[in-house]
Amino acid sequence: MYFVQRVLRLVNGFLKSYGSSGIKKRLWNEEYSGDKWNFADDTIGDCVYSYLERHSANGSILDLGCGAGNTANELPANAYQNYVGVDVSETALHKAMKRSENNGRADKNRFEQGDFLTYIPDRQFDVILFRESMYHVPLGRVKPMLDRYSHYLRDGGVFIVRMNTTGSLLGRTKAMAGVMETEFDVLEKRRYGEAGPTVIVFRPRLPVANRAGDCFEGQSSRVGHA
Repeated sequence: MYFVQRVLRLVNGFLKSYGSSGIKKRLWNEEYSGDKWNFADDTIGDCVYSYLERHSANGSILDLGCGAGNTANELPANAYQNYVGVDVSETALHKAMKRSENNGRADKNRFEQGDFLTYIPDRQFDVILFRESMYHVPLGRVKPMLDRYSHYLRDGGVFIVRMNTTGSLLGRTKAMAGVMETEFDVLEKRRYGEAGPTVIVFRPRLPVANRAGDCFEGQSSRVGHA
């Protein structure tokens, strides 16, 4: 029985990374329709929030793989002006929108259904966040995906990644962190406890204006490039 369960978990994880968007949506909708993720509904005080407050500087946040909207509803309301959460699960987004309405943040928080491996933003952001969602990116697509999203960072904008780099995912997540450290400029990196999460803050090495100017010509930037 344990072997069968382990195989099923491996298949589930594989499909969440390599399956079609339709398969991913069905799997995540099933999980969010039950109580599997109820334990994660309250993450107030999470270590990633101080980084978001500091680097968004009351600006804009794109949350890729936003789930049931923890970040959008637990981050202090005065820490950001606007927020866009993207998730493949419509069920998760329904919960996120309901929470935002109950918290009086419906005018600040916007949610869109989509697979963040192919999602195309309609504007630039001060922070692009991957909170536990990087696990579902195939290793070979990490750099191309980050390069693509770099076009949607404002000048001075950053990526923030929160993920575990210990335990059963050690090799894969360490390799992902290695891509971020070798291919981008890391501003901050900290692991919380021996088995806790790691937060990495980084930005593209090339000036944003050189890459994004053609797509966003004439758009002003709120934050100067450091």
